[in-house]
Amino acid sequence: MNGLILLVEDDARIAEVAIAYLKQAGFRVKHVSSGRDAIHIVAIETLSLVVLDLMLPDLSGEAVCREMKERADVPVVILTAKASEEERLAGFALGADDYIVKPFSPRELVARVQAVLKRSGTTESSLRLSFNQGHLVLDERNHAVILKGDAIRLTAVEFKILFTLAATSSKTFTREELVDKAMGYHFDGYERNIDSHIKNIRQKLGDSTRAPLFLITVYGLGYRFGGVRDV
Repeated sequence: MNGLILLVEDDARIAEVAIAYLKQAGFRVKHVSSGRDAIHIVAIETLSLVVLDLMLPDLSGEAVCREMKERADVPVVILTAKASEEERLAGFALGADDYIVKPFSPRELVARVQAVLKRSGTTESSLRLSFNQGHLVLDERNHAVILKGDAIRLTAVEFKILFTLAATSSKTFTREELVDKAMGYHFDGYERNIDSHIKNIRQKLGDSTRAPLFLITVYGLGYRFGGVRDV
């Protein structure tokens, strides 16, 4: 049996379909239709993932996403009719781990939920990487980022992007490669979402955009990691 999914959706028909497909895939699903109920559930339940509509009757989905991310380290998949590139980028800037536009395929929803959970999981072959004399430490098993001795919270996607770049620091990754590595699939238009994730990571690491220490932009190609790995 897979973990508990919180579905935050005020459209009863959409909720019914999503619940049916998620349960068929082996997930337990708790459904609420308001933002306040969602925040309450996140505070008291141990959740594997949240599927969040942005257009809720009481609170904005954006406010709910921010509040949930502050209360718990839980992956969030946004499910919404807000389809513009600016709205998708804004969703990722909030810390969302994936973004699905309505109308959607229920099978794709399940596949994306499974992909996010896989990225959020741990493996026996996980690594611990240290850079710049311990300035930055990445712990793959615990999805932990330690900067100058302090823990930094990254989303599952942000951690995967950072770890992918750091683990092969000699390589410049294109945006398409980072989408495939970090998100587990590739869809047209998702390449520019990588820029939003990179911006978030830089802000959390305090990495200068003009003279970055860790995330280097290779213009016309993509990104590479600039840290020096400790022996």
